[in-house]
Amino acid sequence: MKNLIQPGPLQLSALAAHEQLDGGALQDPAGLRSLIRESWQRSAGFKANPDNPAAPLAMDREELEDYRNQHPLAAIMPVINKLLVQPSHDSGLLVAVGDEVGRLLWVEGDPVLQRRAEGMMFVAGADWSEATVGTSAPGTALALGRGIQIAGAEHYQRAVHPWSCTAVPFHDPDSGAVLGVVDITGTDTAVAPHTLSLVEATVAAAQAQLRVERLQLAADLASRPARRRTAASASRTPRTGGKEGSLYRNSLQLLGRDQALLSLEGRTVVLSARHSEILALLSTHPDGLSAEELSVLLYPGDGSTITLRAEMVRLRKVLQQLHPDAVPGSRPYRLPLDLVPDSGQVLSCLQRGAHRIALEIYRGAVLPRSEAPGIIELRNRVSSLLREAVLTDGSAESLLKYADLPEARDDVGVRRAALRLLPARSPKRAAVVADLERLEAELRA
Repeated sequence: MKNLIQPGPLQLSALAAHEQLDGGALQDPAGLRSLIRESWQRSAGFKANPDNPAAPLAMDREELEDYRNQHPLAAIMPVINKLLVQPSHDSGLLVAVGDEVGRLLWVEGDPVLQRRAEGMMFVAGADWSEATVGTSAPGTALALGRGIQIAGAEHYQRAVHPWSCTAVPFHDPDSGAVLGVVDITGTDTAVAPHTLSLVEATVAAAQAQLRVERLQLAADLASRPARRRTAASASRTPRTGGKEGSLYRNSLQLLGRDQALLSLEGRTVVLSARHSEILALLSTHPDGLSAEELSVLLYPGDGSTITLRAEMVRLRKVLQQLHPDAVPGSRPYRLPLDLVPDSGQVLSCLQRGAHRIALEIYRGAVLPRSEAPGIIELRNRVSSLLREAVLTDGSAESLLKYADLPEARDDVGVRRAALRLLPARSPKRAAVVADLERLEAELRA
């Protein structure tokens, strides 16, 4: 693609700064915007290669389809399509929507430009995070948590210099959590002053629509008879690509957290440590547990059913305020609706052979400080199965991503496996070798 980015002062400064990248001595080049300089420094720390010709593909077609059908952003694509994608066909632009870690899930727009963008792997399924490709609008917007514009040579990868882009993060309208990013890519038009305002307005409209639909669903559920509401809630499945499956899935976040994050019908609450353990155990035993069984899984040593019953009274009060249909039954203790723990999502992905998606979902050990016997068993099962899958089928990138987890800090086997798969000239080999030398020195000490 011909470079249509005008060589103004900022572009000339960025091109001069790239010469410093070659020399490995990037300091404080004159004329380079501070956000670009800081992003380049992060990119260098991630060991992103400015001469890589293309972004890596993080998901194949089957994994991508499965993942994006489950993703909350699937629900707002009609708004994105109406406000950005349809106009882009006549304006020579591409519209990309990515997830919260920078992987592109949809790339739509001008067909000619789409074919050209394939040369640098600006395609659905590719990883455009800062850690992988360096400075780019999708990855850097996620890193900064705000909308940005990046033009031409301000990109860290030289293959992207003919392009410019504007990106804005998408936040959950209820919890504020980052769900993904919306990006416009093209030439000069992609970084026109009005483009950032357009993308910000589109994201705001999509967030508002998401919130309205959640409120409408809550009102619909509240107007139904109790038994019908419970049945409707319990019948939802997390694998549907439809409205209820992608927008309103009940979830329990346990990975890498000492206190679980519970989401029910669009409302979210942080649970106490003990309530986190109870819901984690009930969510993994959908047929229910007797008081004695739950006590054994919950308390080290001799479990007390009297203590358990007191905790259940307190938990029921919390859930009653959050959503009446979520209050557990008794004899046995059982959840009346589907509650999907993120640990269960990891296990489901591993069972299907989708270890890369499992690795993206995995944020750390299940309730890492819990000493409940049932939680320890779940924690060890999820962690060991993920490690086994990555060692058996993982690429070098997957192994390195796994090695960054706290539980893998001293994992020699994972690092040796990554070293075997890394190309001989990969700049990432040095860090792996240094880690292995550190671990061997610690073993000798």
